[in-house]
Amino acid sequence: MKIATIGLGYVGLVTAACLSELGHEVIGIDIDSNRIELLKEGQMPIYEPGLRELVSKNSIEGRLSFTDTVGPDIDKVSLIFLAVGTPSNKDGTPDISAVYKSLDSLIPHIKSYKLFVLKSTVPLGTNQEVKKYLSSKLSSDFEVVSNPEFLKEGTAVQDFMKPDRIVIGTETIKAAEMMKDLYSHLTRNGHPILIMDPTSAETVKYACNTMLALKVSFINEIAILCDAVGADIRRVREGIISDPRIGGQFLYPSIGYGGSCLPKDVDALNHVIENLSLGLEIPQAAQNVNEKQSKWFLNKIVNWFGKDKMKDKLIAIWGTSFKAGTDDIRESPAIKIIEGLQKAGARLRLYDPIALKNTKKYFANVSNIEYANNEMESVKEANGLVVCTEWLQFRSPDFEKLAANLKDKVVFDGRNIYDPEKLKLYGLNHIGIGISSAKLKSRVS
Repeated sequence: MKIATIGLGYVGLVTAACLSELGHEVIGIDIDSNRIELLKEGQMPIYEPGLRELVSKNSIEGRLSFTDTVGPDIDKVSLIFLAVGTPSNKDGTPDISAVYKSLDSLIPHIKSYKLFVLKSTVPLGTNQEVKKYLSSKLSSDFEVVSNPEFLKEGTAVQDFMKPDRIVIGTETIKAAEMMKDLYSHLTRNGHPILIMDPTSAETVKYACNTMLALKVSFINEIAILCDAVGADIRRVREGIISDPRIGGQFLYPSIGYGGSCLPKDVDALNHVIENLSLGLEIPQAAQNVNEKQSKWFLNKIVNWFGKDKMKDKLIAIWGTSFKAGTDDIRESPAIKIIEGLQKAGARLRLYDPIALKNTKKYFANVSNIEYANNEMESVKEANGLVVCTEWLQFRSPDFEKLAANLKDKVVFDGRNIYDPEKLKLYGLNHIGIGISSAKLKSRVS
């Protein structure tokens, strides 16, 4: 098939690259000319493992191309994926103006049947609204399909090529068959293509992300309970996930969830609930818990040193991206920790293996932040270390060297990636999530 992908962010670029890898002829379109130039030069505007190789291979082989303009050639494609950004407005609702701007750029050039595929996360009912809009603008036949994405940053290519399920929201057999044909090579592992009405497909995306957010918030609340009563969340978690009805995914204590999906989608769903006066409580609770989690951990750091002593402290930060495997710092709990420590008066030295470029841009012209070239450089003469992101290279550092570099022998483990008993062997105090600090005898004076 000939396919166009409008928007070349995390979702659009991965979609374009993976579809071209399946043998389709794909043109990626984005209004950001700088992004297009980078892609034409073989450079990636985002970090995503495996993506550079796919883009390079399929560009060389002629199945993948990029442009920043829409012209008459768009009428030669069969499917048009809409994967533009839908950021949150100030009130938390999704801003879908880019969807309609994309449509306006396409409409003058469309003379024949097209299948529009909504890949962006959009408000419930957007499919129907887009249909109405296109009906008033196009003389040719068309269909609008809702095809929500379930890509995880850091494993997006793998998620696309080996999906757990593919959700297709459509009201016509023709559109359903076209989408099934498009994805047929991806479902040989037995995972299903689920055909449903468009509004249900839109709701699936919000329901899934809210469920995942709820799991993160739930385990974090249990961790706070463990911290208060002296239980060990690691042992409690083992007991929870051993129940096959529950499972273990997303049940990891942490400083909270972040990124471009969970915070935005949970917030958007809560606005729908509020506007409909439904009084549903669980989505709002998940959001409230997450907003408190990084503040709770920040207080543990500040209280360890003492509020009146923070201005004398140099704190090393390992990890600024919202999770390992990505350079994305949007809604990152690490950024919230950094901003809180800044406000408390601490000096900070940051290191992240991938996300420092975005971090430096975010904290441009901030005087009390410096950046290290590696993790051990960041802790030199630091009073403490805060681990915010679970990068693999942080899991097994040279603890002897770490202890030698830290002035005050304390590690604030925001991902529970270390064994407190092991750190004790090196004279390091461990402050984690749900591992009671009351058991720690030594403390910075």
